[in-house]
Amino acid sequence: MKDTLTAFVAELRAAGIPVSMVETLDAAEALPHTDLSDREHLRATLGATLVKNPRHYRAFDVAFDVFFGSRSPVSVDDAMGQARPLADRSDDALRDAILDALESGDADMLRRLVQESVDRFGGMQAGRPVGGRYYTYRVMRQLDADDLLRRLLAALTTLDGESDSDRIARAEAGALVDRLRRHVDDEVTARLVAERGAEQVAASRRVALLEDIDLMHATRDEIDEIERVIGPLARKLATRLSHRRRHGRKGRLDVRRTIRRSLAHGGVLLEPQFKPPRTSKPEMVVLCDVSGSMATFARFTLQLTYAIATEFSKVRTFAFIDGLDEITGFFGPETDFSDAVLRMTSEADLVRRDGHSDYGRSFEEMVSRHLDAVTPRTTLVITGDARNNYRPTGAQHLQTLANRARATFWLNPEPERFWDTGDSVMSVYEPMCDAVDQVRTLRQLEAFVESAALPASRRRMAG
Repeated sequence: MKDTLTAFVAELRAAGIPVSMVETLDAAEALPHTDLSDREHLRATLGATLVKNPRHYRAFDVAFDVFFGSRSPVSVDDAMGQARPLADRSDDALRDAILDALESGDADMLRRLVQESVDRFGGMQAGRPVGGRYYTYRVMRQLDADDLLRRLLAALTTLDGESDSDRIARAEAGALVDRLRRHVDDEVTARLVAERGAEQVAASRRVALLEDIDLMHATRDEIDEIERVIGPLARKLATRLSHRRRHGRKGRLDVRRTIRRSLAHGGVLLEPQFKPPRTSKPEMVVLCDVSGSMATFARFTLQLTYAIATEFSKVRTFAFIDGLDEITGFFGPETDFSDAVLRMTSEADLVRRDGHSDYGRSFEEMVSRHLDAVTPRTTLVITGDARNNYRPTGAQHLQTLANRARATFWLNPEPERFWDTGDSVMSVYEPMCDAVDQVRTLRQLEAFVESAALPASRRRMAG
């Protein structure tokens, strides 16, 4: 068990879940007090001792099911379905037997029927580089999960199907089919682990943590989940920034107080005295490419920036496509963010020609119309892929803005290997910026915002 726990913790760390040595020792000490034959009891014990963030439980559960799932196969041959003869019954008879086991709640019978189903329909072969989800899909397709659900509903519901008991029955039928799917996935996983080892199977099934999901390729469900956590994340980040500013480094040496204090020590300067540091909130100006390819990234950039706006003395935001317009007024403390984005899309003057990004024209417009927004207190943040559609770069206008700003950052969500390919002109703009960073995840976006809120001298030390 010790070796399994060690390998499991290594997999959690590889997935990005922070697990300390102390937490690992806590888990080891808790195991003797845990019913190891009860998977859910073991899951709760390890989750309580090793996971600190509820967003990490999805990745934890995937790894747990690999390392502590069913271990029914006793050999690699048996795991691949080569040692157990198939029962002498038709496919329809097998489906009928599974339906009876689900309705009766016979767990042992269901487990044996699932083993037979994987033998018959899984097509698992030793050495094939195929993931477990594919095998699970094949088995469930052959078992016809939709038909099983319909038959369960017919058995559990009445004719009208609209009573409260019928709605409960529909939920129960869905839960039974999900239970079958989990049993199939457990059986497939157990066979793969018996053949390849838990470490290899876990690595092939590893899922990204929410904060490490690629914002440019996130699914709709992942985007919705990120939006649910970005508010609490921003509040936590704002609290940390505020605390750091209040408890920052000491101010300049106070020579007068130091000499006066030295009189108590015969003139020896034993206790240097410092002036209280002057803490001032920085300003931020954001120039955001909101063209089609950048829309998702721009949304999260704006959302996080506005959520921590209290830590900046002033935040002004400008969106652009092939025209630039200020959108600061669309976002306020009491404004619903989704409504603000829709209003920006419909009301802001962002398209002047063909609706393709024009960085040069946007920088020129920023200088000609809004140059006063950028001051020596301003952190200038530009977000976009620098794909200018082969138009004039307007580098001289960006240089004008950068010369006035306290610091200039460029956040590019494209992989760095694609910079300066095709119509990308990132290398033209990069020399004018204090930093150009690839930012594709919420974790990277959070790290940037925290860095941008620091005074320039402390930011250099942190870097």
